[in-house]
Amino acid sequence: MSEPPGTTVSLADAPSTDVPSKPLTAQRVQPLRRPGRWLVTLVVLVLVAQFIHGLVTNSFYQWDRFGYWFLRPTILDGLVITLEVAALSAVLGLLGGILLALARLSKSPVLRAASWTYVWALRSIPLIVVLIFLYNFSALYQTLSIGVPFGPAFFSFDESKLATDMAVAVVGLSLNEAAYAAEVVRGGILSVDQGQHEAASALGLPKSYQFRRIVFPQALRSITPNYVNQLIGLIKSTSLVFYVSLLDLFGSAQTMGSTYPGDIVPLLLVVTVWYLILTSVVSVIQFYVERHYARGATRSLPPTPIQKLRAGATDLRARIRREASI
Repeated sequence: MSEPPGTTVSLADAPSTDVPSKPLTAQRVQPLRRPGRWLVTLVVLVLVAQFIHGLVTNSFYQWDRFGYWFLRPTILDGLVITLEVAALSAVLGLLGGILLALARLSKSPVLRAASWTYVWALRSIPLIVVLIFLYNFSALYQTLSIGVPFGPAFFSFDESKLATDMAVAVVGLSLNEAAYAAEVVRGGILSVDQGQHEAASALGLPKSYQFRRIVFPQALRSITPNYVNQLIGLIKSTSLVFYVSLLDLFGSAQTMGSTYPGDIVPLLLVVTVWYLILTSVVSVIQFYVERHYARGATRSLPPTPIQKLRAGATDLRARIRREASI
């Protein structure tokens, strides 16, 4: 309806819809509702709760026997052997992998062919076959000698005295690990930008110095996560040394399971938990190693778990204060 001529309309008489009820700074932005995400989260929580409930209440697992066996000297002795085999094999396998990767990248066709053949053969043969073959190696070669091919030997030694159970396990795992580590290291070296190689060569730096101080440190950013993945697989692969008469963690549990057949399930749970602990420790070490080599490659380092907890607690307190002030 139009106003009569000469009538003045004040701002207060204007419709209230033209004036916001709150200042823009006081208005709260409502987040987008995602009912599907909440539904999936609820389903996952229910499944996890059911799994934990079944794990705790099922008498088949015999958690009292699990507690009895978890820190028994027999299990701990096997755990020490597992750690020794894994540590020695990891170091020797990595060193062998570096040498094989350098041979694969060399300009010598003989070295490239020998490295490729080694990697192809060891990745094709199952690890258990390699271990059993080495365990019975003395049946094929009772003595080993070093000398001129098809000529006199400078010295020889009895293979059976050197091939102890520990030596067979470490050598077999190291040979297998070196084949996979070679491809991990080679991929890491190839991931370094070609300009880094060209800049180092333009400065006239020796090849060995270029590799140690320029190429390899940058390649470690790519090598670390892949090789740690291999290392976790190596820790689990140590369970195969039981078949060459070495009583590692799994072998000790198997032996006790044969003596106490009623405790097979809790013994397997003990082995499972110990392997979970070992791989978790390796994963934590991996995080900090990756964080160390990320310096200079990212704008900010990834937060540590403690920093994440602090940030989450700070965000929760800020959210609670914001909700209380509305």
